[in-house]
Amino acid sequence: MGAQELRFDGQTVVVTGAGGGLGKAYSLFFASRGANVVVNDLGGSFKGEGSGSKAADAVVEEIKSKGGKAVANYDDVSNGEAIIDTAIKAFGRVDVLLNNAGILRDVSFKNMKDQDWDLIFKVHVKGAYKCARAAWPHMRQQKYGRIINTASVAGLFGSFGQCNYSAAKLAQVGFSETLAKEGMKYNILVNCIAPIAASRMTETVMPPEVLSALKPDRIVPLVAVLVHSSNTTETGSIFEVGAGHQAKIRWERSKGLLLKADSSLTPGSVIAGWDKVNDFSEAEYPQGPANFLELLEESQKISKNSTGEKISFKDKVVVITGAGAGLGRAYALQFAALGAKVVVNDFVNPGAVVQEIQKLGGQAVGNKANAVDGDAVVKSAIDAYGRIDILVNNAGILRDKAFHNMTDELWDPVMDVHARATYKCSKAAWPHMLKQKYGRIVNTTSTSGIYGNFGQANYSAAKCAILGFSRALALEGAKYNIYVNTIAPNAGTQMTRSILPEELVQAFKPDYIAPLVLALCSDKIPKDPTGKLYETGSGWQGRTRFQRTGGHQFPLSATITPEMVKEKWERIITFDERADWPETPADGSTKIMAQVSNAGDAEEGSEEDYNSKIKAAQEAKAEGTEFTYDERDVILYNLGIGAKRTDLAYVYENHDSFQVLPTFGVIPPFNAVPPYNIGEIVPNFSPMMLLHGEQYLEIRKFPIPTEGKLMSYLKLVEVVDKGAAAVVVSGTTTKDAATGEDLFYNESSVFIRGSGGFGGPKKGKDRGNATRVYTPPNRAPDASIEEKTTDEQAAVYRLSGDRNPLHIDPEFSKVGGFKVPILHGLCFFGIAGKHVVRTFGPFKNIKVRFAGTVLPGQTLKTEMWKVGNRVIFQVKVAETGKLCITGAGAELLEGGSKL
Repeated sequence: MGAQELRFDGQTVVVTGAGGGLGKAYSLFFASRGANVVVNDLGGSFKGEGSGSKAADAVVEEIKSKGGKAVANYDDVSNGEAIIDTAIKAFGRVDVLLNNAGILRDVSFKNMKDQDWDLIFKVHVKGAYKCARAAWPHMRQQKYGRIINTASVAGLFGSFGQCNYSAAKLAQVGFSETLAKEGMKYNILVNCIAPIAASRMTETVMPPEVLSALKPDRIVPLVAVLVHSSNTTETGSIFEVGAGHQAKIRWERSKGLLLKADSSLTPGSVIAGWDKVNDFSEAEYPQGPANFLELLEESQKISKNSTGEKISFKDKVVVITGAGAGLGRAYALQFAALGAKVVVNDFVNPGAVVQEIQKLGGQAVGNKANAVDGDAVVKSAIDAYGRIDILVNNAGILRDKAFHNMTDELWDPVMDVHARATYKCSKAAWPHMLKQKYGRIVNTTSTSGIYGNFGQANYSAAKCAILGFSRALALEGAKYNIYVNTIAPNAGTQMTRSILPEELVQAFKPDYIAPLVLALCSDKIPKDPTGKLYETGSGWQGRTRFQRTGGHQFPLSATITPEMVKEKWERIITFDERADWPETPADGSTKIMAQVSNAGDAEEGSEEDYNSKIKAAQEAKAEGTEFTYDERDVILYNLGIGAKRTDLAYVYENHDSFQVLPTFGVIPPFNAVPPYNIGEIVPNFSPMMLLHGEQYLEIRKFPIPTEGKLMSYLKLVEVVDKGAAAVVVSGTTTKDAATGEDLFYNESSVFIRGSGGFGGPKKGKDRGNATRVYTPPNRAPDASIEEKTTDEQAAVYRLSGDRNPLHIDPEFSKVGGFKVPILHGLCFFGIAGKHVVRTFGPFKNIKVRFAGTVLPGQTLKTEMWKVGNRVIFQVKVAETGKLCITGAGAELLEGGSKL
């Protein structure tokens, strides 16, 4: 390659948790490149139990046996001073700190104990702080330092059963961003990685074939580039890395909704403009908070707001922490004004706000407990009103100090009042919300947490921890109608009074934050009701999310070096058309897991003529796949899409009108063998990145036989290059094996994330009914049918040929990001087709676009409009209001219409 080798001669690298896994890989690599290495390992289990010197000693001996320099350290990372002292005594300096030590204490939130929370925070959050704090003065003095903090996919996006771990891991982001801001003038660069690698922690939850691809040494080269002296600009960044995939992540903020900041700003006005809150069409990529002074000036130019729909909290019980003044007081007054019973928690003086509410005719009680005593806070609600519906975790303190002057006495209280109090109050409220299958929680982060802020390393870490906690808790609560969201408010309060001019404090009224909080706690949010982050102030509210570069994927067969990473650096960090917006744990790990199945030798970005391969695949002829069925299979299919025992025409073979529902036509091609390999016609193919986008079915023979021997011939229709993804369209003709007569024709479109960018056509061809996208008329539906699926629906439907474990195996569905196995899209497609047949009669073709998932037991609502000889329809999940089928239509069989 000819690239100059990145060396670390004479530098000292401290690696925590270096007795195995990723830490060991770091240690061996940096020693091989000339560094002095401090191998720290407590020697405990991955749960944080026990200790010993054996693990660290073994790594040191291996380094020395190869001619390298290393010393062992056995201290707990919360004793960072001792770890850094080992480096200074042995080698006289510390240049690089890799905060890598970690443990897991996974448990569902309802079963989480304080020890599970506290131990995770001690190792991950306080450990990173203590080691960085001890190294900081040495790095400042020598005007050189590089620090890597370790987040995770669970931290970035939340993870079921990992509320503690998600909180601690996202804390690393806020912490890193603040240190990056403070360290820049001293040439101390600080970055954060979210790695997936085989370790003692992951070997319990991943199969061997996956672990073999997630070798820790595939993480090291990216880190080596970040901590090398040649990196002089990349700091405060987040990188996702594993299995050869490397990408950068940044914050993206919507343009948002700006309303007039006056008394006409209500929760209803916020909800009325909800689409603007979530509109990223003119997004920005901030390094800090929005320009709230400018927003306030713009807000004042707006005429009165439309107050929107009236929101009521009658009979709802709301607990607000830190409600004696500022934001908490504003929340309390506005909730009470809309009928809520309010528990005003404040460590100093809740009574004044209680009296204020009561004088206005509202209901309130005070609570003087420290918010860290969540049980006592929530007990006030239960004692006074018998329930808790809404919890607003608002209490906070500031202990600002430049990092080189930060002390445990400044760090610990901030972590307690913000992160631990949010956990404790939520934990106390959780069993009540689970029992009543209802709850709304709004947690409070800050722009300091999101973007980091000079002098607020403690506050930034705590506030980002709250966001990670919220995202994980939202995943656990959604099933029980418990929604959890996070806000980053900008308001004049007792905390901001010390850093803002008084006239701005008055202008940035907390009253203008409260409407968003009340909107989030209502039942009126039209979409995406949980797990989101919003920034707000001055009448403005916008949503903030992550954006990820397309990155670079090194093949599994390659031995990755830092020099190779550096060569591809611009591709790794550039946000171009390949960028995407991961929001779930499944999104977060998809590109890494795609690498697991990409064992080929072709490196992403290398020149391959995929268009020629596509053309060859289109010309290939299938041999045909046999499908034999009888009356039993017909009944089984009909039952799989919801036929009842009373539907004799569908379940009784001796009935005069015994028939198979027309959507049965999708079943014969289920296992049809293609004459091409999908992994060869698009780059970076992984089945985990594949989504079923559209389905078209044409019935070519009526009536459909109730038994037969068929042959299905699959062909490649087209491949569309969407930049960040590819759309692969296959067509299958199913014929009667004896006569050669056509029975069905199917077209199936699959959307494959990460497989675009190969220079193919950007738009698909028009193929008439097969590519038609139907738009419902602007009027009420002509007919609507609701049908509740059964808990066994997915299991029964599988018996018609679906062998995807995603629809039956809970462990597999969790990996896919779903709490329970989901319904096959073709199952609820069949149910919708049945609704069309029952209402309007048989159809000769049907086309749908899949828009969402359905869980067994949920209720499907099919809304239908008759337009000429077509039925246009869409399907919603009644419980959530979300569409699962859109753009759908069916062309009726002549003479078959009932209306």
